[in-house]
Amino acid sequence: MSVTYTNAISPEEYNALRSAVGWSARPIEQARQALNGSAFTVTACCADRAVGIARALCDGGDSALIKDVMVLPDYQRQGIGLELMSRIMEFLHGQLNPGWDMQIELASTRGKEQFYQKFGFELRPTDRYGNGMVMRINQSE
Repeated sequence: MSVTYTNAISPEEYNALRSAVGWSARPIEQARQALNGSAFTVTACCADRAVGIARALCDGGDSALIKDVMVLPDYQRQGIGLELMSRIMEFLHGQLNPGWDMQIELASTRGKEQFYQKFGFELRPTDRYGNGMVMRINQSE
């Protein structure tokens, strides 16, 4: 299996990945805007098919958010997720000037926390940080 990595993905491919891992697809224009608003996107491809993705949102200063780390089930446990995360972390490290630091946040899917701990992420709460929190909003038609 030969996997290549690119920094592009179509909204349709993005939605196909979301659906394949059990997440809801987004309206195409919403998916397009989310992808365009990413500071960095890395996509794993096999035989011209997107099999994984990871995105970073970053303010270029001290905050970043890692989003949508997903790999098709048939391609999991083959190092693709590790490579996606390594490329995201390399990008984020590259945003720092000497003497700067950055807080990087993510919300792990239940049961995947150990994967992110390999990159130095800590479970919350800790003595220093409280629980992570989340809210979804929607616009009714």
